Amino acid sequence: MSVQKKYGGELTSDEFRKFTLYTTQSNNQKDDNTRAQILGFTNENVRLAPGAIVRIGENQIGSHSYVGLYSYINGDVTIGQHVLVGPHVSIVASNHLYDPTTDYFSARSDEVKGKVTIEDGVWLTTGVVITPGVTVGRCSLICANSVVTNNVPPYAIMAGSPAKQIGEICKETGKYNWFNKEN
Repeated sequence: MSVQKKYGGELTSDEFRKFTLYTTQSNNQKDDNTRAQILGFTNENVRLAPGAIVRIGENQIGSHSYVGLYSYINGDVTIGQHVLVGPHVSIVASNHLYDPTTDYFSARSDEVKGKVTIEDGVWLTTGVVITPGVTVGRCSLICANSVVTNNVPPYAIMAGSPAKQIGEICKETGKYNWFNKEN
């Protein structure tokens, strides 16, 4: 059954045009918040940018959090408060399993081991990938295009593929302290 049919019938050409513009070009706080509410994320000031696909339970995104343009979030994912998810981020909480009896990967996912938790205050910058089973600690910064395969401690600065800790954020001052960086 098409989404249009399920939720009230076919759209007129003008309605479809407006819908398309709204879902692809209206990246502002009011529209991002409305988009989140329509999709069931009703905590205060949750915002979803155009093109974001979020397939998780209702209200698993904390207040004052933002999911950027064309990001993909799927499965048992919990996002804390004041989290920034940049554009083109992928957070997936399950994996397909190899089945030796058929010699291919199953359509079923391993949902038990896959839960992902993004704690309060985290910033996932552009193109970050969070793999199943990971917890990203409070106020961590994950640099662009990093692939996070292990848990991240609070206030860590992570980069690379796979992501490694390259620094830390001082909780008291907010200063970034870089490891092994020449001054």
